[in-house]
Amino acid sequence: MRYFRVKEDRSTYTGVVDAAHKRGLPGLLNCPACKATWSGGAKVYPSVDLTPVAALADFEEARPEPIEEYERMCELVRPLLPPGAVLEPGAGFGPLVGKAQGRFGPLVFPFGWWLLVQREVLEKLQAEGLRGLKGCPTQLRFRQRASPELLELELLPVGCAHPECLPPNRKPPCSRCGRLALTLPKPLLLDAATLPEHLDVFRLEDFSTVIVCTERFVEACQRLGLDGVVFLPLPTK
Repeated sequence: MRYFRVKEDRSTYTGVVDAAHKRGLPGLLNCPACKATWSGGAKVYPSVDLTPVAALADFEEARPEPIEEYERMCELVRPLLPPGAVLEPGAGFGPLVGKAQGRFGPLVFPFGWWLLVQREVLEKLQAEGLRGLKGCPTQLRFRQRASPELLELELLPVGCAHPECLPPNRKPPCSRCGRLALTLPKPLLLDAATLPEHLDVFRLEDFSTVIVCTERFVEACQRLGLDGVVFLPLPTK
């Protein structure tokens, strides 16, 4: 199986999305182990409804918190997560809420790490037999009358970069907060042993801004004439 990185293609469409997920975990303030203050934000779960959680307002303001408060909030959320979900500081939940304008293609790639599709496009892809495609409603306000219905694909974090493309003197992830203090390697080499067999599109767990798809996904998009993104081959080992 061959794999590809999904990236935005703005050569044809003018669509712009200004939005954020409805709720989220706070960032982390001064981890007691690695001393880092950080927030990810690429790991998002738009299908997760946090309304059963007590003190719901705690999840509505982006801010850093001490690790004890962050871990307490993680435990409140964890029972509501889909199988395979991984939490990190800044993880988002619920629909994308905000504004959109312009002309959108069948596949939409706002902010570099979310993947949106028009509803009829998702139905066509699912009819092709692609695995693990879960579309979630958005709450986007359009500034034009003829506006598409955009769904966000919920992309589970799975798969890792191969150690050969990482610095030999790298530090392991923080034992307390899990932070991986590495920049995205160039070129990126995927660890074949970590890649899922049940998903045709997903994001990497260690570099979660990277969205990866299988050749099955690429071939289906080509058969259906879908554009709005480009597919860049990724080697595996």
